[in-house]
Amino acid sequence: MSVTVRSHAKINLGLAIGPPRSDGFHGLVTVYQTLALHDRVTVAATASDETAIHLTSNDARVPADARNTAWKMVELALESLGRSANVSIHIDKQLPVQGGLGAGSANAAAALVALEAELGIPVTPAWHVERQRLAAAVGSDVPLFLVGGTVLGLDRGQSVFPLPDQPRLCCLVATPAVGVSTPQAFRDWDALCNETDGRSAESTQNADGAQKAQNAANPLTRQPVGDTLERLSRVYASACVQADFPREAVARADSSGVLPSRPDLAGPLVSALVRTGIGNDFERVVLARHPILSEIKRILAAVGTPEESLYASLSGSGSSLFGLYRGQEQAEAVRNRLRGMGVDALVTHTLSRSAYWSEMLLPSGG
Repeated sequence: MSVTVRSHAKINLGLAIGPPRSDGFHGLVTVYQTLALHDRVTVAATASDETAIHLTSNDARVPADARNTAWKMVELALESLGRSANVSIHIDKQLPVQGGLGAGSANAAAALVALEAELGIPVTPAWHVERQRLAAAVGSDVPLFLVGGTVLGLDRGQSVFPLPDQPRLCCLVATPAVGVSTPQAFRDWDALCNETDGRSAESTQNADGAQKAQNAANPLTRQPVGDTLERLSRVYASACVQADFPREAVARADSSGVLPSRPDLAGPLVSALVRTGIGNDFERVVLARHPILSEIKRILAAVGTPEESLYASLSGSGSSLFGLYRGQEQAEAVRNRLRGMGVDALVTHTLSRSAYWSEMLLPSGG
């Protein structure tokens, strides 16, 4: 017997990066959103005296040894449970490898869910806490896939909290044949922070009285590059309060209030990001290093056309980008434009938390 699990992708609805920390990581604030796009992970496991893991994939780029996140997750889970098993893992790869969609991290979470089903491991409150700890040890993005839906990510992204689900939106994911190194993206970010903060300090010292007054009146123009964490946190907090606010109160609020006077088709979170102009900090360095990604984002945004997106952004450190649209017709039209320039793109939709879990386990042989 074996268990097959859908291993869903994610996008980032805004991503703010802090300065490097003493532990070598960067503080992050982001909202993850799971998508219907997925790989398939199949696990077969039987109890044995010693643990042995065998991993295969339809994609030669997927590591088939202990470097693989799914392998690591299964190995750590068995150790934590005090169990030994012969485990076979097969990853049917459909998502881009290292594309900013969390594919490898999702594979790890899916392998754990499949292992639990195979060995009859109940997800008790204590095990739920432990599996989150193990997930964070495997990778910063792994814990979000044990929550699903719309998820707040803090610290280095591994500290996750479920948020109110946003409205289901059509999503177009562009997957260009561009390689983006996440470590290099962080190094470029650190260099930008140092350069910008240095210029900011010099400008403050040399500014005359009028310029200092202007800087004080417009805090967004004088903020160092690494200071978007608090801004994005406030946007998320405001959007989540609005999402939980009673609909009748939203309907009563006039146009001058904090709440919109009519339901928001894009959802409060996406609309808040658009209003504030906050996106993905990685775009500051990744798009500069890979100009073709800027052109792809421009096409995804489709500003001034009937297909104009609700929101368009790089996902994670890339190279995948996405656009959110009111309907599939708009997404299909933009996909045709991308195909005209030789860029692959996939039409999908956002996935709520309940849909994420109800669609995860596939029937035997499915």
